[in-house]
Amino acid sequence: MAATTATLAKGRRRAAGPLFVAPFMVLFLLLFLTPLGYAAYLSLFQERLVGGTAFVGLDNYVKAVQDPLLIQGVGRVALFFVIQVPVMLLLALVFALALDSGLLRLARVIRLGIFVPYAVPSVVAALMWGYLYGPDFGPFAQLSRALDLPVPGFLSEGWMLASLANIVTWEFVGYNMIILYAALRTIPQELYEAASMDGAGAWRTAWSVKLPALKPALMLTLLFSVIGSFQLFNEPNLLMKVAPDVISSSYTANLYAYSLAFTGQQVNYAATVSFLLGLVIVIASYAILLTANRRRTP
Repeated sequence: MAATTATLAKGRRRAAGPLFVAPFMVLFLLLFLTPLGYAAYLSLFQERLVGGTAFVGLDNYVKAVQDPLLIQGVGRVALFFVIQVPVMLLLALVFALALDSGLLRLARVIRLGIFVPYAVPSVVAALMWGYLYGPDFGPFAQLSRALDLPVPGFLSEGWMLASLANIVTWEFVGYNMIILYAALRTIPQELYEAASMDGAGAWRTAWSVKLPALKPALMLTLLFSVIGSFQLFNEPNLLMKVAPDVISSSYTANLYAYSLAFTGQQVNYAATVSFLLGLVIVIASYAILLTANRRRTP
């Protein structure tokens, strides 16, 4: 009898895990895997004027890897990543270290002020900065005219990528700062005490104790930044309305896929572009993880 009860209890414990995970798995299947599979299915077909929808296999993928608009969009986003992400993560790191130092007055107010831009929807942020950048009615342009100075061309072709980088940096510095600050708060106090006994000052402690402990958190923020950069959409899509001569429908790969699907009605080819963009993100993320693991391995 006791053995039977123990067996039943053991079976219930084994079933508890799958039951708890089941709601997530159902939603994951319905909201992620099913649409992904359907998009993969669409990418293998092509809608033609004569003959309707026809199975073309990998022809869409061959066309996409040779598409100059897609290649330019991916290259532009890669350049955006190289320029914007180091600046954003450096600012987030500086702010996190400053807050963790305990030397700032009103640290909670400062922390909240840095984080608040992340709570602003990206659409609102793009509209706000688009107004500030405006060459006709924007405050920067008005001030330049009042001082009889050249109107800054924030929305010009040469400055557009930097203007987009500024918006994204303003939005996400606080988010990355919170991740890094939370990681700093988990560092054992014994490490600080040992550094103090060795005569390490504030700068030496930050360099030898805090920064090594932040490597996993920095890697996490870097991976998030890879995904976010290659999915850049809202900011260029909204600024395209005020700078149509600079931002085209293929300015970024994500914007290009959207334009193909909802403007050009090329749903099959848009699915193909989306899959290739996802592949680029996976390769970039894996390359970063592989590089980090090689550096960590003695």
